Amino acid sequence: MSHTLLTTNELAGRIKFSANYINSTLRDSVFIEGKHYIRPFNGRKILYLWEEVESDLYKSAIRNVHYIPMAGGRVCNG
Repeated sequence: MSHTLLTTNELAGRIKFSANYINSTLRDSVFIEGKHYIRPFNGRKILYLWEEVESDLYKSAIRNVHYIPMAGGRVCNG
């Protein structure tokens, strides 16, 4: 099992959010401990699992696409 572990500052550079915003808003509301981040040895340091974060970023981007169904089975991208 290989995961890319990132600190908050490294994650902030990849997803273009500030480290403060990640710590104060996204952690424990969007990012779930044990899935998106871990605390090695039950310490204070937090390491993010890049593959899980990246996967959920793309899932939310796809989920937010809005389609309007039309007659005949077609859809309108709205």
